[in-house]
Amino acid sequence: MSSRESTAGAHPAVRYPNAGGRGITVGRVILYTVLTLLSITFLLPFYWLVATSLKTPSQIFTSEWIPNPIRFQNYVDVFEQTDFLRWTLNTAFVTTLAIIAVALSSAFVAYPFAKLSFPFKRPLFALVLATMMLPGVVMMVPVFLIWRQFGAINTYYPLWVPNLFGSAFYIFMLRQFFLTIPNDLKEAGLVDGASHFRIFWSIMLPLVRPAIVTVLLFEFVAKWDDYLTPLIYLNDPNKYTLAVGLASFLKAPGLESRWDLWMAGSVLVMLPVLVLFFLAQRHFIEGISAGAVKG
Repeated sequence: MSSRESTAGAHPAVRYPNAGGRGITVGRVILYTVLTLLSITFLLPFYWLVATSLKTPSQIFTSEWIPNPIRFQNYVDVFEQTDFLRWTLNTAFVTTLAIIAVALSSAFVAYPFAKLSFPFKRPLFALVLATMMLPGVVMMVPVFLIWRQFGAINTYYPLWVPNLFGSAFYIFMLRQFFLTIPNDLKEAGLVDGASHFRIFWSIMLPLVRPAIVTVLLFEFVAKWDDYLTPLIYLNDPNKYTLAVGLASFLKAPGLESRWDLWMAGSVLVMLPVLVLFFLAQRHFIEGISAGAVKG
Protein backbone atom coordinates (compact mmCIF):
# COMPACT_ATOMS: atom_id res chain seq x y z
CA MET A 1 0.00 0.00 0.00
CA SER A 2 1.40 3.41 -0.97
CA SER A 3 1.89 6.24 1.48
CA ARG A 4 -0.82 8.28 -0.33
CA GLU A 5 -3.38 5.49 0.04
CA SER A 6 -2.41 5.03 3.66
CA THR A 7 -2.84 8.75 4.33
CA ALA A 8 -6.15 8.90 2.47
CA GLY A 9 -7.48 5.96 4.41
CA ALA A 10 -6.41 7.37 7.75
CA HIS A 11 -7.57 10.93 7.14
CA PRO A 12 -11.33 10.39 7.71
CA ALA A 13 -10.63 8.34 10.83
CA VAL A 14 -8.76 11.29 12.31
CA ARG A 15 -11.19 14.03 11.34
CA TYR A 16 -14.59 12.58 12.31
CA PRO A 17 -13.77 11.63 15.90
CA ASN A 18 -12.47 15.16 16.41
CA ALA A 19 -15.59 16.65 14.87
CA GLY A 20 -17.76 14.36 16.94
CA GLY A 21 -15.82 15.28 20.06
CA ARG A 22 -16.37 18.98 19.41
CA GLY A 23 -20.07 18.35 18.85
CA ILE A 24 -20.41 16.50 22.14
CA THR A 25 -18.46 19.19 24.00
CA VAL A 26 -20.58 22.01 22.61
CA GLY A 27 -23.73 20.08 23.40
CA ARG A 28 -22.63 19.50 26.97
CA VAL A 29 -21.74 23.16 27.43
CA ILE A 30 -25.19 24.20 26.22
CA LEU A 31 -26.88 21.58 28.40
CA TYR A 32 -24.94 22.54 31.53
CA THR A 33 -25.56 26.23 30.87
CA VAL A 34 -29.31 25.68 30.59
CA LEU A 35 -29.35 23.49 33.70
CA THR A 36 -27.34 26.08 35.64
CA LEU A 37 -29.72 28.88 34.67
CA LEU A 38 -32.72 26.75 35.62
CA SER A 39 -31.10 25.83 38.94
CA ILE A 40 -30.48 29.50 39.73
CA THR A 41 -34.09 30.29 38.87
CA PHE A 42 -35.41 27.59 41.20
CA LEU A 43 -32.98 28.53 43.98
CA LEU A 44 -33.87 32.23 44.00
CA PRO A 45 -37.03 31.80 46.16
CA PHE A 46 -35.06 29.67 48.62
CA TYR A 47 -32.30 32.29 48.78
CA TRP A 48 -34.89 35.03 49.33
CA LEU A 49 -36.38 32.96 52.17
CA VAL A 50 -33.02 32.47 53.89
CA ALA A 51 -31.93 36.09 53.31
CA THR A 52 -35.19 37.44 54.70
CA SER A 53 -34.85 35.25 57.79
CA LEU A 54 -31.53 36.98 58.54
CA LYS A 55 -32.76 40.57 58.12
CA THR A 56 -33.94 43.07 60.67
CA PRO A 57 -37.63 44.08 60.51
CA SER A 58 -36.70 47.39 58.88
CA GLN A 59 -34.88 45.61 56.03
CA ILE A 60 -37.65 43.21 55.07
CA PHE A 61 -39.20 45.25 52.26
CA THR A 62 -36.02 46.90 51.01
CA SER A 63 -34.31 45.99 47.73
CA GLU A 64 -31.22 44.64 49.48
CA TRP A 65 -30.43 41.06 48.49
CA ILE A 66 -27.74 40.59 51.15
CA PRO A 67 -28.74 41.20 54.80
CA ASN A 68 -26.69 43.90 56.46
CA PRO A 69 -26.28 43.31 59.32
CA ILE A 70 -26.91 39.55 59.43
CA ARG A 71 -29.25 38.84 62.34
CA PHE A 72 -29.04 35.24 63.60
CA GLN A 73 -31.04 36.32 66.65
CA ASN A 74 -34.19 35.77 64.58
CA TYR A 75 -33.75 32.01 64.94
CA VAL A 76 -33.36 32.31 68.69
CA ASP A 77 -36.44 34.54 68.89
CA VAL A 78 -38.53 31.92 67.08
CA PHE A 79 -38.02 29.53 70.00
CA GLU A 80 -38.28 32.21 72.69
CA GLN A 81 -41.37 34.00 71.41
CA THR A 82 -43.38 31.03 70.10
CA ASP A 83 -44.08 27.39 70.97
CA PHE A 84 -41.90 26.25 68.09
CA LEU A 85 -40.28 23.42 70.06
CA ARG A 86 -43.67 22.03 71.10
CA TRP A 87 -44.92 22.25 67.50
CA THR A 88 -41.82 20.40 66.31
CA LEU A 89 -42.34 17.57 68.80
CA ASN A 90 -46.02 17.30 67.87
CA THR A 91 -45.16 17.15 64.18
CA ALA A 92 -42.42 14.59 64.74
CA PHE A 93 -44.81 12.37 66.71
CA VAL A 94 -47.54 12.46 64.05
CA THR A 95 -45.08 12.09 61.16
CA THR A 96 -43.33 9.07 62.69
CA LEU A 97 -46.58 7.19 63.23
CA ALA A 98 -47.87 8.14 59.77
CA ILE A 99 -44.82 7.07 57.77
CA ILE A 100 -44.45 3.73 59.57
CA ALA A 101 -48.16 2.97 59.19
CA VAL A 102 -48.38 3.80 55.48
CA ALA A 103 -45.14 2.04 54.54
CA LEU A 104 -46.05 -1.25 56.23
CA SER A 105 -49.72 -1.27 55.19
CA SER A 106 -48.97 -0.34 51.56
CA ALA A 107 -46.27 -3.01 51.30
CA PHE A 108 -48.59 -5.58 52.89
CA VAL A 109 -51.25 -4.86 50.25
CA ALA A 110 -48.81 -4.58 47.33
CA TYR A 111 -47.21 -7.98 47.91
CA PRO A 112 -50.34 -10.11 47.14
CA PHE A 113 -51.08 -8.04 44.03
CA ALA A 114 -47.56 -8.76 42.78
CA LYS A 115 -46.81 -12.31 43.89
CA LEU A 116 -50.04 -14.15 44.72
CA SER A 117 -52.94 -15.46 42.64
CA PHE A 118 -56.50 -15.00 43.88
CA PRO A 119 -59.95 -14.37 42.37
CA PHE A 120 -60.70 -10.90 40.97
CA LYS A 121 -57.07 -9.86 41.37
CA ARG A 122 -57.02 -7.49 38.40
CA PRO A 123 -60.40 -5.83 39.09
CA LEU A 124 -59.48 -5.29 42.71
CA PHE A 125 -56.17 -3.73 41.75
CA ALA A 126 -57.96 -1.51 39.25
CA LEU A 127 -60.35 -0.48 42.04
CA VAL A 128 -57.39 0.45 44.24
CA LEU A 129 -55.95 2.60 41.47
CA ALA A 130 -59.36 4.17 40.85
CA THR A 131 -59.31 5.64 44.36
CA MET A 132 -56.53 7.94 43.21
CA MET A 133 -59.04 9.62 40.90
CA LEU A 134 -61.08 10.90 43.85
CA PRO A 135 -60.08 14.46 44.82
CA GLY A 136 -59.30 14.87 48.49
CA VAL A 137 -61.80 17.71 48.88
CA VAL A 138 -64.63 15.36 47.87
CA MET A 139 -63.93 13.11 50.86
CA MET A 140 -63.11 15.90 53.30
CA VAL A 141 -66.58 16.48 54.76
CA PRO A 142 -67.66 12.80 54.98
CA VAL A 143 -64.37 11.84 56.64
CA PHE A 144 -64.69 14.73 59.09
CA LEU A 145 -68.22 13.59 60.05
CA ILE A 146 -66.95 10.06 60.62
CA TRP A 147 -64.16 11.24 62.91
CA ARG A 148 -66.61 13.46 64.78
CA GLN A 149 -68.82 10.42 65.41
CA PHE A 150 -65.80 8.69 66.91
CA GLY A 151 -65.08 11.73 69.11
CA ALA A 152 -61.64 12.12 67.58
CA ILE A 153 -61.79 15.87 66.90
CA ASN A 154 -58.85 17.73 68.47
CA THR A 155 -56.83 14.50 68.63
CA TYR A 156 -53.98 13.20 66.50
CA TYR A 157 -55.86 10.10 65.32
CA PRO A 158 -57.25 11.65 62.11
CA LEU A 159 -53.73 12.73 61.19
CA TRP A 160 -52.16 9.25 61.09
CA VAL A 161 -54.71 6.45 61.55
CA PRO A 162 -55.92 6.65 57.87
CA ASN A 163 -52.38 5.66 56.87
CA LEU A 164 -53.02 2.21 58.36
CA PHE A 165 -55.18 1.53 55.28
CA GLY A 166 -52.35 2.25 52.86
CA SER A 167 -52.09 4.61 49.93
CA ALA A 168 -53.06 3.72 46.36
CA PHE A 169 -50.01 5.45 44.92
CA TYR A 170 -47.61 3.71 47.29
CA ILE A 171 -49.33 0.34 46.71
CA PHE A 172 -48.87 0.76 42.97
CA MET A 173 -45.22 1.77 43.31
CA LEU A 174 -44.37 -1.07 45.70
CA ARG A 175 -46.20 -3.59 43.52
CA GLN A 176 -44.06 -2.55 40.56
CA PHE A 177 -40.98 -3.06 42.68
CA PHE A 178 -42.14 -6.48 43.94
CA LEU A 179 -42.62 -7.55 40.32
CA THR A 180 -38.88 -7.12 39.68
CA ILE A 181 -38.05 -9.79 42.30
CA PRO A 182 -37.78 -13.33 40.84
CA ASN A 183 -40.57 -15.70 41.82
CA ASP A 184 -37.93 -18.35 42.52
CA LEU A 185 -37.29 -16.73 45.89
CA LYS A 186 -40.94 -17.09 46.88
CA GLU A 187 -41.08 -20.69 45.67
CA ALA A 188 -37.89 -21.55 47.54
CA GLY A 189 -39.42 -20.17 50.71
CA LEU A 190 -42.59 -22.21 50.22
CA VAL A 191 -40.53 -25.35 49.66
CA ASP A 192 -38.72 -24.70 52.94
CA GLY A 193 -42.08 -24.50 54.71
CA ALA A 194 -42.26 -20.73 55.18
CA SER A 195 -45.65 -19.04 55.24
CA HIS A 196 -46.52 -16.24 52.87
CA PHE A 197 -46.22 -13.76 55.73
CA ARG A 198 -42.75 -15.09 56.59
CA ILE A 199 -41.71 -14.81 52.94
CA PHE A 200 -43.06 -11.28 52.79
CA TRP A 201 -41.42 -10.15 56.03
CA SER A 202 -38.08 -11.95 55.88
CA ILE A 203 -37.37 -12.19 52.15
CA MET A 204 -39.36 -9.72 50.10
CA LEU A 205 -39.47 -6.70 52.39
CA PRO A 206 -35.65 -6.40 52.78
CA LEU A 207 -35.27 -6.65 49.00
CA VAL A 208 -37.55 -3.67 48.40
CA ARG A 209 -35.74 -1.43 50.86
CA PRO A 210 -35.07 1.34 48.28
CA ALA A 211 -38.79 1.50 47.51
CA ILE A 212 -39.65 1.54 51.21
CA VAL A 213 -37.20 4.40 51.74
CA THR A 214 -38.86 6.27 48.88
CA VAL A 215 -42.29 5.79 50.46
CA LEU A 216 -40.98 6.95 53.83
CA LEU A 217 -39.44 10.05 52.27
CA PHE A 218 -42.55 10.95 50.26
CA GLU A 219 -44.82 10.51 53.26
CA PHE A 220 -42.45 12.35 55.58
CA VAL A 221 -42.57 15.41 53.33
CA ALA A 222 -46.35 15.14 53.01
CA LYS A 223 -47.00 14.88 56.76
CA TRP A 224 -44.27 17.25 57.89
CA ASP A 225 -45.61 20.02 55.66
CA ASP A 226 -49.30 19.14 55.97
CA TYR A 227 -51.36 22.20 56.81
CA LEU A 228 -54.96 21.42 55.87
CA THR A 229 -55.55 18.26 57.94
CA PRO A 230 -54.23 19.65 61.27
CA LEU A 231 -56.11 22.88 60.60
CA ILE A 232 -59.39 20.94 60.28
CA TYR A 233 -59.01 18.61 63.27
CA LEU A 234 -56.88 20.46 65.84
CA ASN A 235 -58.32 23.24 68.01
CA ASP A 236 -55.89 23.27 70.94
CA PRO A 237 -52.81 25.48 70.28
CA ASN A 238 -50.75 23.10 72.41
CA LYS A 239 -51.44 20.37 69.84
CA TYR A 240 -50.60 22.41 66.76
CA THR A 241 -48.17 21.04 64.22
CA LEU A 242 -45.49 23.19 62.59
CA ALA A 243 -47.54 24.24 59.57
CA VAL A 244 -50.51 25.40 61.64
CA GLY A 245 -48.21 26.90 64.26
CA LEU A 246 -46.41 29.04 61.70
CA ALA A 247 -49.74 30.22 60.29
CA SER A 248 -50.77 31.29 63.80
CA PHE A 249 -48.09 34.00 63.61
CA LEU A 250 -50.64 36.11 61.78
CA LYS A 251 -52.93 36.13 64.84
CA ALA A 252 -50.36 36.15 67.65
CA PRO A 253 -50.04 39.52 69.45
CA GLY A 254 -46.81 41.25 68.48
CA LEU A 255 -45.99 38.77 65.70
CA GLU A 256 -48.43 39.92 63.02
CA SER A 257 -45.75 41.82 61.09
CA ARG A 258 -42.67 39.86 62.13
CA TRP A 259 -41.86 38.51 58.69
CA ASP A 260 -38.28 37.93 59.78
CA LEU A 261 -39.38 35.42 62.43
CA TRP A 262 -41.88 33.84 60.06
CA MET A 263 -39.16 33.26 57.47
CA ALA A 264 -36.75 31.95 60.11
CA GLY A 265 -39.39 29.48 61.25
CA SER A 266 -39.98 28.41 57.64
CA VAL A 267 -36.27 27.73 57.17
CA LEU A 268 -36.22 25.60 60.33
CA VAL A 269 -39.22 23.63 59.04
CA MET A 270 -37.44 22.94 55.76
CA LEU A 271 -34.16 21.77 57.27
CA PRO A 272 -35.26 18.24 58.30
CA VAL A 273 -36.69 17.63 54.83
CA LEU A 274 -33.49 18.74 53.11
CA VAL A 275 -31.25 16.74 55.45
CA LEU A 276 -33.37 13.61 55.08
CA PHE A 277 -33.41 13.89 51.30
CA PHE A 278 -29.62 14.18 51.02
CA LEU A 279 -29.07 11.31 53.44
CA ALA A 280 -31.51 9.02 51.57
CA GLN A 281 -30.81 10.33 48.07
CA ARG A 282 -29.23 7.11 46.79
CA HIS A 283 -32.12 4.93 47.96
CA PHE A 284 -34.63 7.53 46.76
CA ILE A 285 -33.30 7.57 43.17
CA GLU A 286 -32.99 3.78 43.11
CA GLY A 287 -36.52 3.35 44.39
CA ILE A 288 -37.97 5.72 41.80
CA SER A 289 -36.15 4.15 38.83
CA ALA A 290 -36.33 0.45 39.73
CA GLY A 291 -40.12 0.36 40.00
CA ALA A 292 -40.47 1.12 36.30
CA VAL A 293 -38.46 -1.90 35.16
CA LYS A 294 -41.41 -4.28 35.01
CA GLY A 295 -45.12 -3.58 34.71
